[in-house]
Formats: sequence, structure tokens, C-alpha cells
Amino acid sequence: MTTEITMVRIYLTEGRHQFQKLMEVLHDEEKVRGVTAFRGIAGFGQSGRIHSSSLIDMSLDLPLVLEFFDSPDKVKRVLAHLNTLVEPGHIVSWPAQVNSGE
Repeated sequence: MTTEITMVRIYLTEGRHQFQKLMEVLHDEEKVRGVTAFRGIAGFGQSGRIHSSSLIDMSLDLPLVLEFFDSPDKVKRVLAHLNTLVEPGHIVSWPAQVNSGE
């Protein structure tokens, strides 16, 4: 048995200092089912500026990805809030299914 959900992925960089605020919003205010944060070793976005780390230069501006899922209705409401905090083009969402165990 599966349940319909919406997956959300938010692309950030450490240097913008958005991570902690978004975690607080998702946990304390929106109470989504759960969030996983990933730190990338390299990445670039629309600006073309490469954010990367090496053994010589341990950058504090690495790519970060926050990922969560919840019911489609709840995600729609959460995205309305997140769109006021994250610049356009940095949030991706798609429909998915989760095993519901029923």
C-alpha cells in the first residue's frame, strides 16, 4: 500500500546562512514529516559561480540541499511560506509515493 506525497528539494549554499532559519521553519513552524540535509562537495547555479571544497581550501560556502516530503496539501501550504524565504528557482518539487505499511 502506498500514499501520495509531494517531495521537495531546496538548493542553498552555506554562505547565504539560510540553513538554520529554514530548519526552524520546517521543524518548529510547519512541522513537516522530516527533513534531510545534504552537504555537497561541489555545485553551481544560475550565476555560474562554482562552490567547491578541496583539501587545500575548506570552503565555508559549500552547496546544501534540504529535502522533505509530506501530503500534497500540506506541502502546497509550506511552499507558500518557503517562497518568501528562498529566492526563485531554488525549490523543486514533484509527486511521489511512500510505502504506508497498511
